[in-house]
Amino acid sequence: MVNKPIYFDHAATTPLCKEALDKMIPYFTGTFGNANSQHVFGREAVKAVDEARDTIAKIINAKPNEVYFTSGGTEADNWALRGVAHAYKSKGKHLIISPIEHAAMIVTAKALEKEGFEVSFMKVDADGVIDLEHLKSIIREDTIFIGCMLANNEVGTIEPIKEIAEIAHSHGIICFTDAVQAAGVLKTDVKELGVDLMSISGHKIYGPKGIGALYIRNGVKVESILTGGHQERMKRGGTTNVPAIVGFAEAFKIADREREENFKYVSSLRDRFIDRVLSEVPFVKLNGPRQGRLPANADFSFRYIEGESILFSLDLAGIAVSSGSACSSGSLEPSHVLLALGLPEGLAHGSIRFSFGKHNTMEEVDYAVDVIKSSVERLRAMSPLFKAEGEIKNV
Repeated sequence: MVNKPIYFDHAATTPLCKEALDKMIPYFTGTFGNANSQHVFGREAVKAVDEARDTIAKIINAKPNEVYFTSGGTEADNWALRGVAHAYKSKGKHLIISPIEHAAMIVTAKALEKEGFEVSFMKVDADGVIDLEHLKSIIREDTIFIGCMLANNEVGTIEPIKEIAEIAHSHGIICFTDAVQAAGVLKTDVKELGVDLMSISGHKIYGPKGIGALYIRNGVKVESILTGGHQERMKRGGTTNVPAIVGFAEAFKIADREREENFKYVSSLRDRFIDRVLSEVPFVKLNGPRQGRLPANADFSFRYIEGESILFSLDLAGIAVSSGSACSSGSLEPSHVLLALGLPEGLAHGSIRFSFGKHNTMEEVDYAVDVIKSSVERLRAMSPLFKAEGEIKNV
């Protein structure tokens, strides 16, 4: 029996690690200067920002002047897509993204359509993997942008970004990847990936909320979307968030250092969880590939019951999970990611995302599976659909 609440929602956010917090605290108090000020307080602040930028650049194998700080992954995604679209619109107005991108990309793409841009979506297979041949077939002479996340935030699918970038560059097209879920978990070397732009976020890697970064390869034109002062080399206005930047860099440094160890450990939690759920809970479907997925991710669809019912049942038992992306969970619509994978709406509505972290234990995994078994059995007993179709074979 586990006596404390269990957090299985690390894809939504992670707890701030003590090392990052300790680094941040001085920049709230004694070293509180504005990094744009031309006095000793400002110089101390900008020195900390420069060191943080150097740290992040080294981890992703970029130059420091290619790293631009943002308020998070959503702003970085917006900036990449809007910034490239507006900077290169004289060349063309055709944009390509995957249908399983974060809402920051999907909603922004729809907004750009209202401005006269055209958006095409790459096809994905039943596991969410990009169909590279289909991508090749939808490229046009006026295509200026191809964007695809490195790893999906809902089903954990790891995408062939290097191959996508090669296809893009063979046509002279800018390539972007959203690495918010992948950073600190997978190797995010921008040279190896071959991308022109990449977004990352602090609070997914045990860093602070409200901070992220966009890698922009030198030579790529990206129009500013947040104008104002001269911050971020005149490309992104707004007072520099020094404490968050310092904490972000420290958390990223630790995550990168522990990456292989954490990958192995968290994968073991995920695999035990998936094995037990598939073998002990009837009428369930694992969404995304069994191999080639993020180590923390296990996304299941439970037939005959709503995902929210399971979520609330688990919450009452002290287990925190998600019914999908935290940025979309307030919607009553089924996940656009699961629909893109070909799931029917009913099954998509019955989905829950479990995402594990380095502080979770095998005991917590086993307790959660036991609770899931009893909760699903109880909820299905109240389901008219389950009673009517209870003899259908397991998916």
